[in-house]
Formats: sequence, C-alpha cells, structure tokens
Amino acid sequence: MPAFVFPGQGAQRPGMGTPWLEHPSWEVVQELSAAADRDIGRLLTEAGEEELTETRNAQVATFTFSLLVLDAVERLGIEPTRLAGHSVGEYTALAASGALGFEESIRLVAERGDAMQAAADASNGVMTVIAGCEADMVDIACRLADGNVWVANFNSVDETVIAGDPPSVERAASVALDMGARRATPVRVGGAFHTPFMAPARDRLRKMLSTITLHDPDTPVVANVDSRFHTRGEDWKVLLSAQLCSPIRWHQSVMRLAGLDDANLDVERTFIELGPGDSLCAMIRHTLPAATTLTVSTPADLDSLVEVLTGDDALHAYAVDHQGELLYVSERVVISPTAGIFEPPPGGLTPGDRIEVGTLLGSVAGEDVLAPFAGRLEGCLAQPGERVQAGQPIVWLHTA
Repeated sequence: MPAFVFPGQGAQRPGMGTPWLEHPSWEVVQELSAAADRDIGRLLTEAGEEELTETRNAQVATFTFSLLVLDAVERLGIEPTRLAGHSVGEYTALAASGALGFEESIRLVAERGDAMQAAADASNGVMTVIAGCEADMVDIACRLADGNVWVANFNSVDETVIAGDPPSVERAASVALDMGARRATPVRVGGAFHTPFMAPARDRLRKMLSTITLHDPDTPVVANVDSRFHTRGEDWKVLLSAQLCSPIRWHQSVMRLAGLDDANLDVERTFIELGPGDSLCAMIRHTLPAATTLTVSTPADLDSLVEVLTGDDALHAYAVDHQGELLYVSERVVISPTAGIFEPPPGGLTPGDRIEVGTLLGSVAGEDVLAPFAGRLEGCLAQPGERVQAGQPIVWLHTA
C-alpha cells in the first residue's frame, strides 16, 4: 500500500508541464488558473528558471503541477493509504485528503507564496544544505555561529538545511564542516524559509486561514511541524500557521509514514512522489534504504507506476454497473458522473437520513447527482469543495 508524498518549493523546473498538455488531467491546471485568476499554465510551460524561482511563482506552480499529477494517478484508480508533503507540498497533501477544498487550496497557496515573497524580500535570508552530518551536530553549529541562523529542514539522516542571514549561515556552515560535515551547498530559493524571518508571512497567512474551512482528512496526513498524524480539520489551521516559522521535520515524517522508529530501518515500504523532480524519493532512500520509491512527473511515469503496484493492494479498479453504483450486498456507494468539484445539496447530508430514489445527493461540476436507489445514508465519501473523478464514490448508503 503506497504513501503519496508531494514536493515543495525548489522542485520546480522550466517546461515541467509541457508533456501533460494533451493529457485529460490538464483540465486541473485550467480550473486552478481560473480560481487563482493567474495563468498557471504559462508558468508550467513557458516560464524560465529565474521567473519560476520567485517564491510567489514557485509555490503556485509546484502545487498545481502536483495536483495535476495526482489527478492523472487517480484516473488509474490508485489511491494512497497515507499522505505527506514537504513545506508547500503539505498543502497538496491536504487537498489530496479532502481537508482543503480544491478552489480554496489554490487561493491559500497563492496568498502564502505572496506573503513569503514579501517577507523574504524584507529580510535578505538564505538557505544552505549541510550533508554528511547528524542533525544534532548541525543544530549545535547554528548555536555556535551565534547569529540569526536556524535549522530549517530535517531532510534525512545525513541532510539538514539551515537558514538565516548570509553571514550567520556562512559561519554555521563553516562550523559544521569543521565538525565533520561532508559539504555545504547553497539552496536556490529566495529567502530563509521556516525560520523566524517568516513571522510577517505567518501573520498574513493566519488572516487567510481564518476565512478557510478545513475538513477532517479522508486519508491520514502527517504534519511537518511535529511529524504526527492529525485527524481534525480545525487543527490544521494552527499547524499550517506554525509551519512557516518552524523547521520541516521530513526525516521524522518519513519514519511516521512507514510506522517505524529510528532503530528499525530495514523494512520495505512504498512511497510515490507526485510532482516535479525526485528530491523526496532521494531523501526517503537515505532514511529507508529498503523502501520502494517512485517519482511520477511525466505521463510516461504512469506506466511505471502501474508496473510497480501490480499485485499491490493499492492498485484497484471500481466495479461499476450501468446505474453508477458499486454493490456490496447491502452496502452501496453512489459514484460521481463526471470530474469536477463536489458540492453537497442545500442543507447538507446527515448520516442516518432516509434516502429515496431520486433524492438530490449533491452536484459535481454543476451536474446533479441523484440517488439511483433507496437506503439509509451512512456517510459522504467526498468533502465539500473536493475535486472528484468520474466514477469516484461520493456517498455511501445502506440498503438493507
């Protein structure tokens, strides 16, 4: 059973969307562009490296591209058991889980990118990767630098990112190298992210989060801040706010996804990275050498994904009859007639309600979804504002 992971800022690359232009999932880009009132398709196909590196562009582009790839994977009937994302990739994970509405998610990511751009422009921060040194030693190096420098990302067992003002980062890197680190490499980003330098951005993000509804995730999501699963939608507002000024605990999150502790690394797990590049898969392999990892970033990678998961319980297809229902003796689910945003009916749906044939169960892309059979409502399988696929179960009924 695979875990899906989503990359963050820095993974983007020029032309990453071009191979997807003729794929049906490209409609995701068009829908998100309309919701954000930005030409994200141009960013994915025409923008150069300098333009894509700008924080406000990098975050929107990476988020949109990852949702495009997720849509293509979902069309194959492949679903994850657990989710996580690195920095802005956490927003992708929450959208994938149904916790964040489709259109709300892009507006939130756009505001986050703009806010972090402004904070970065005001603080002149930098980031550097320290490789070949334990995270505790890197943290000590930051303290010995005696300046404005902090650990920003715990990426893997031997890779830690530090951030702060240039002189302090340079001193900390020098101390880390003296303590045995293998190398210190500057990161091509526009600021000292996940440090106190992002406090102004956090204030802006909090205001935006106060206007957003976060639902309970349908699939478990590990948080960057504490590397734990959180199942209440409202908890994520605090977690997303705290994330801006807190280090990304990616190494610990991978361990949590795999259900392991630090003393037991020799276990196979399957991780699928959806988005540009393979940076997360590389980090995962450093932490879990026996893990199965695969990156999906082009349409050709979809075939590789099917091959990897052939025989895996995660690969399955829904058996659908002509009425659009999935049969389990007395349990049935109503499926979406098309791809688009799911909205519940006026007044919502309450578990235990009696559903008659023809009852309005909601709409997808403006098309009404009517109950093809009668029964007792057990629950909704899609969240309000979630983008669903044609054939995806959205309502669960008990007919006995």
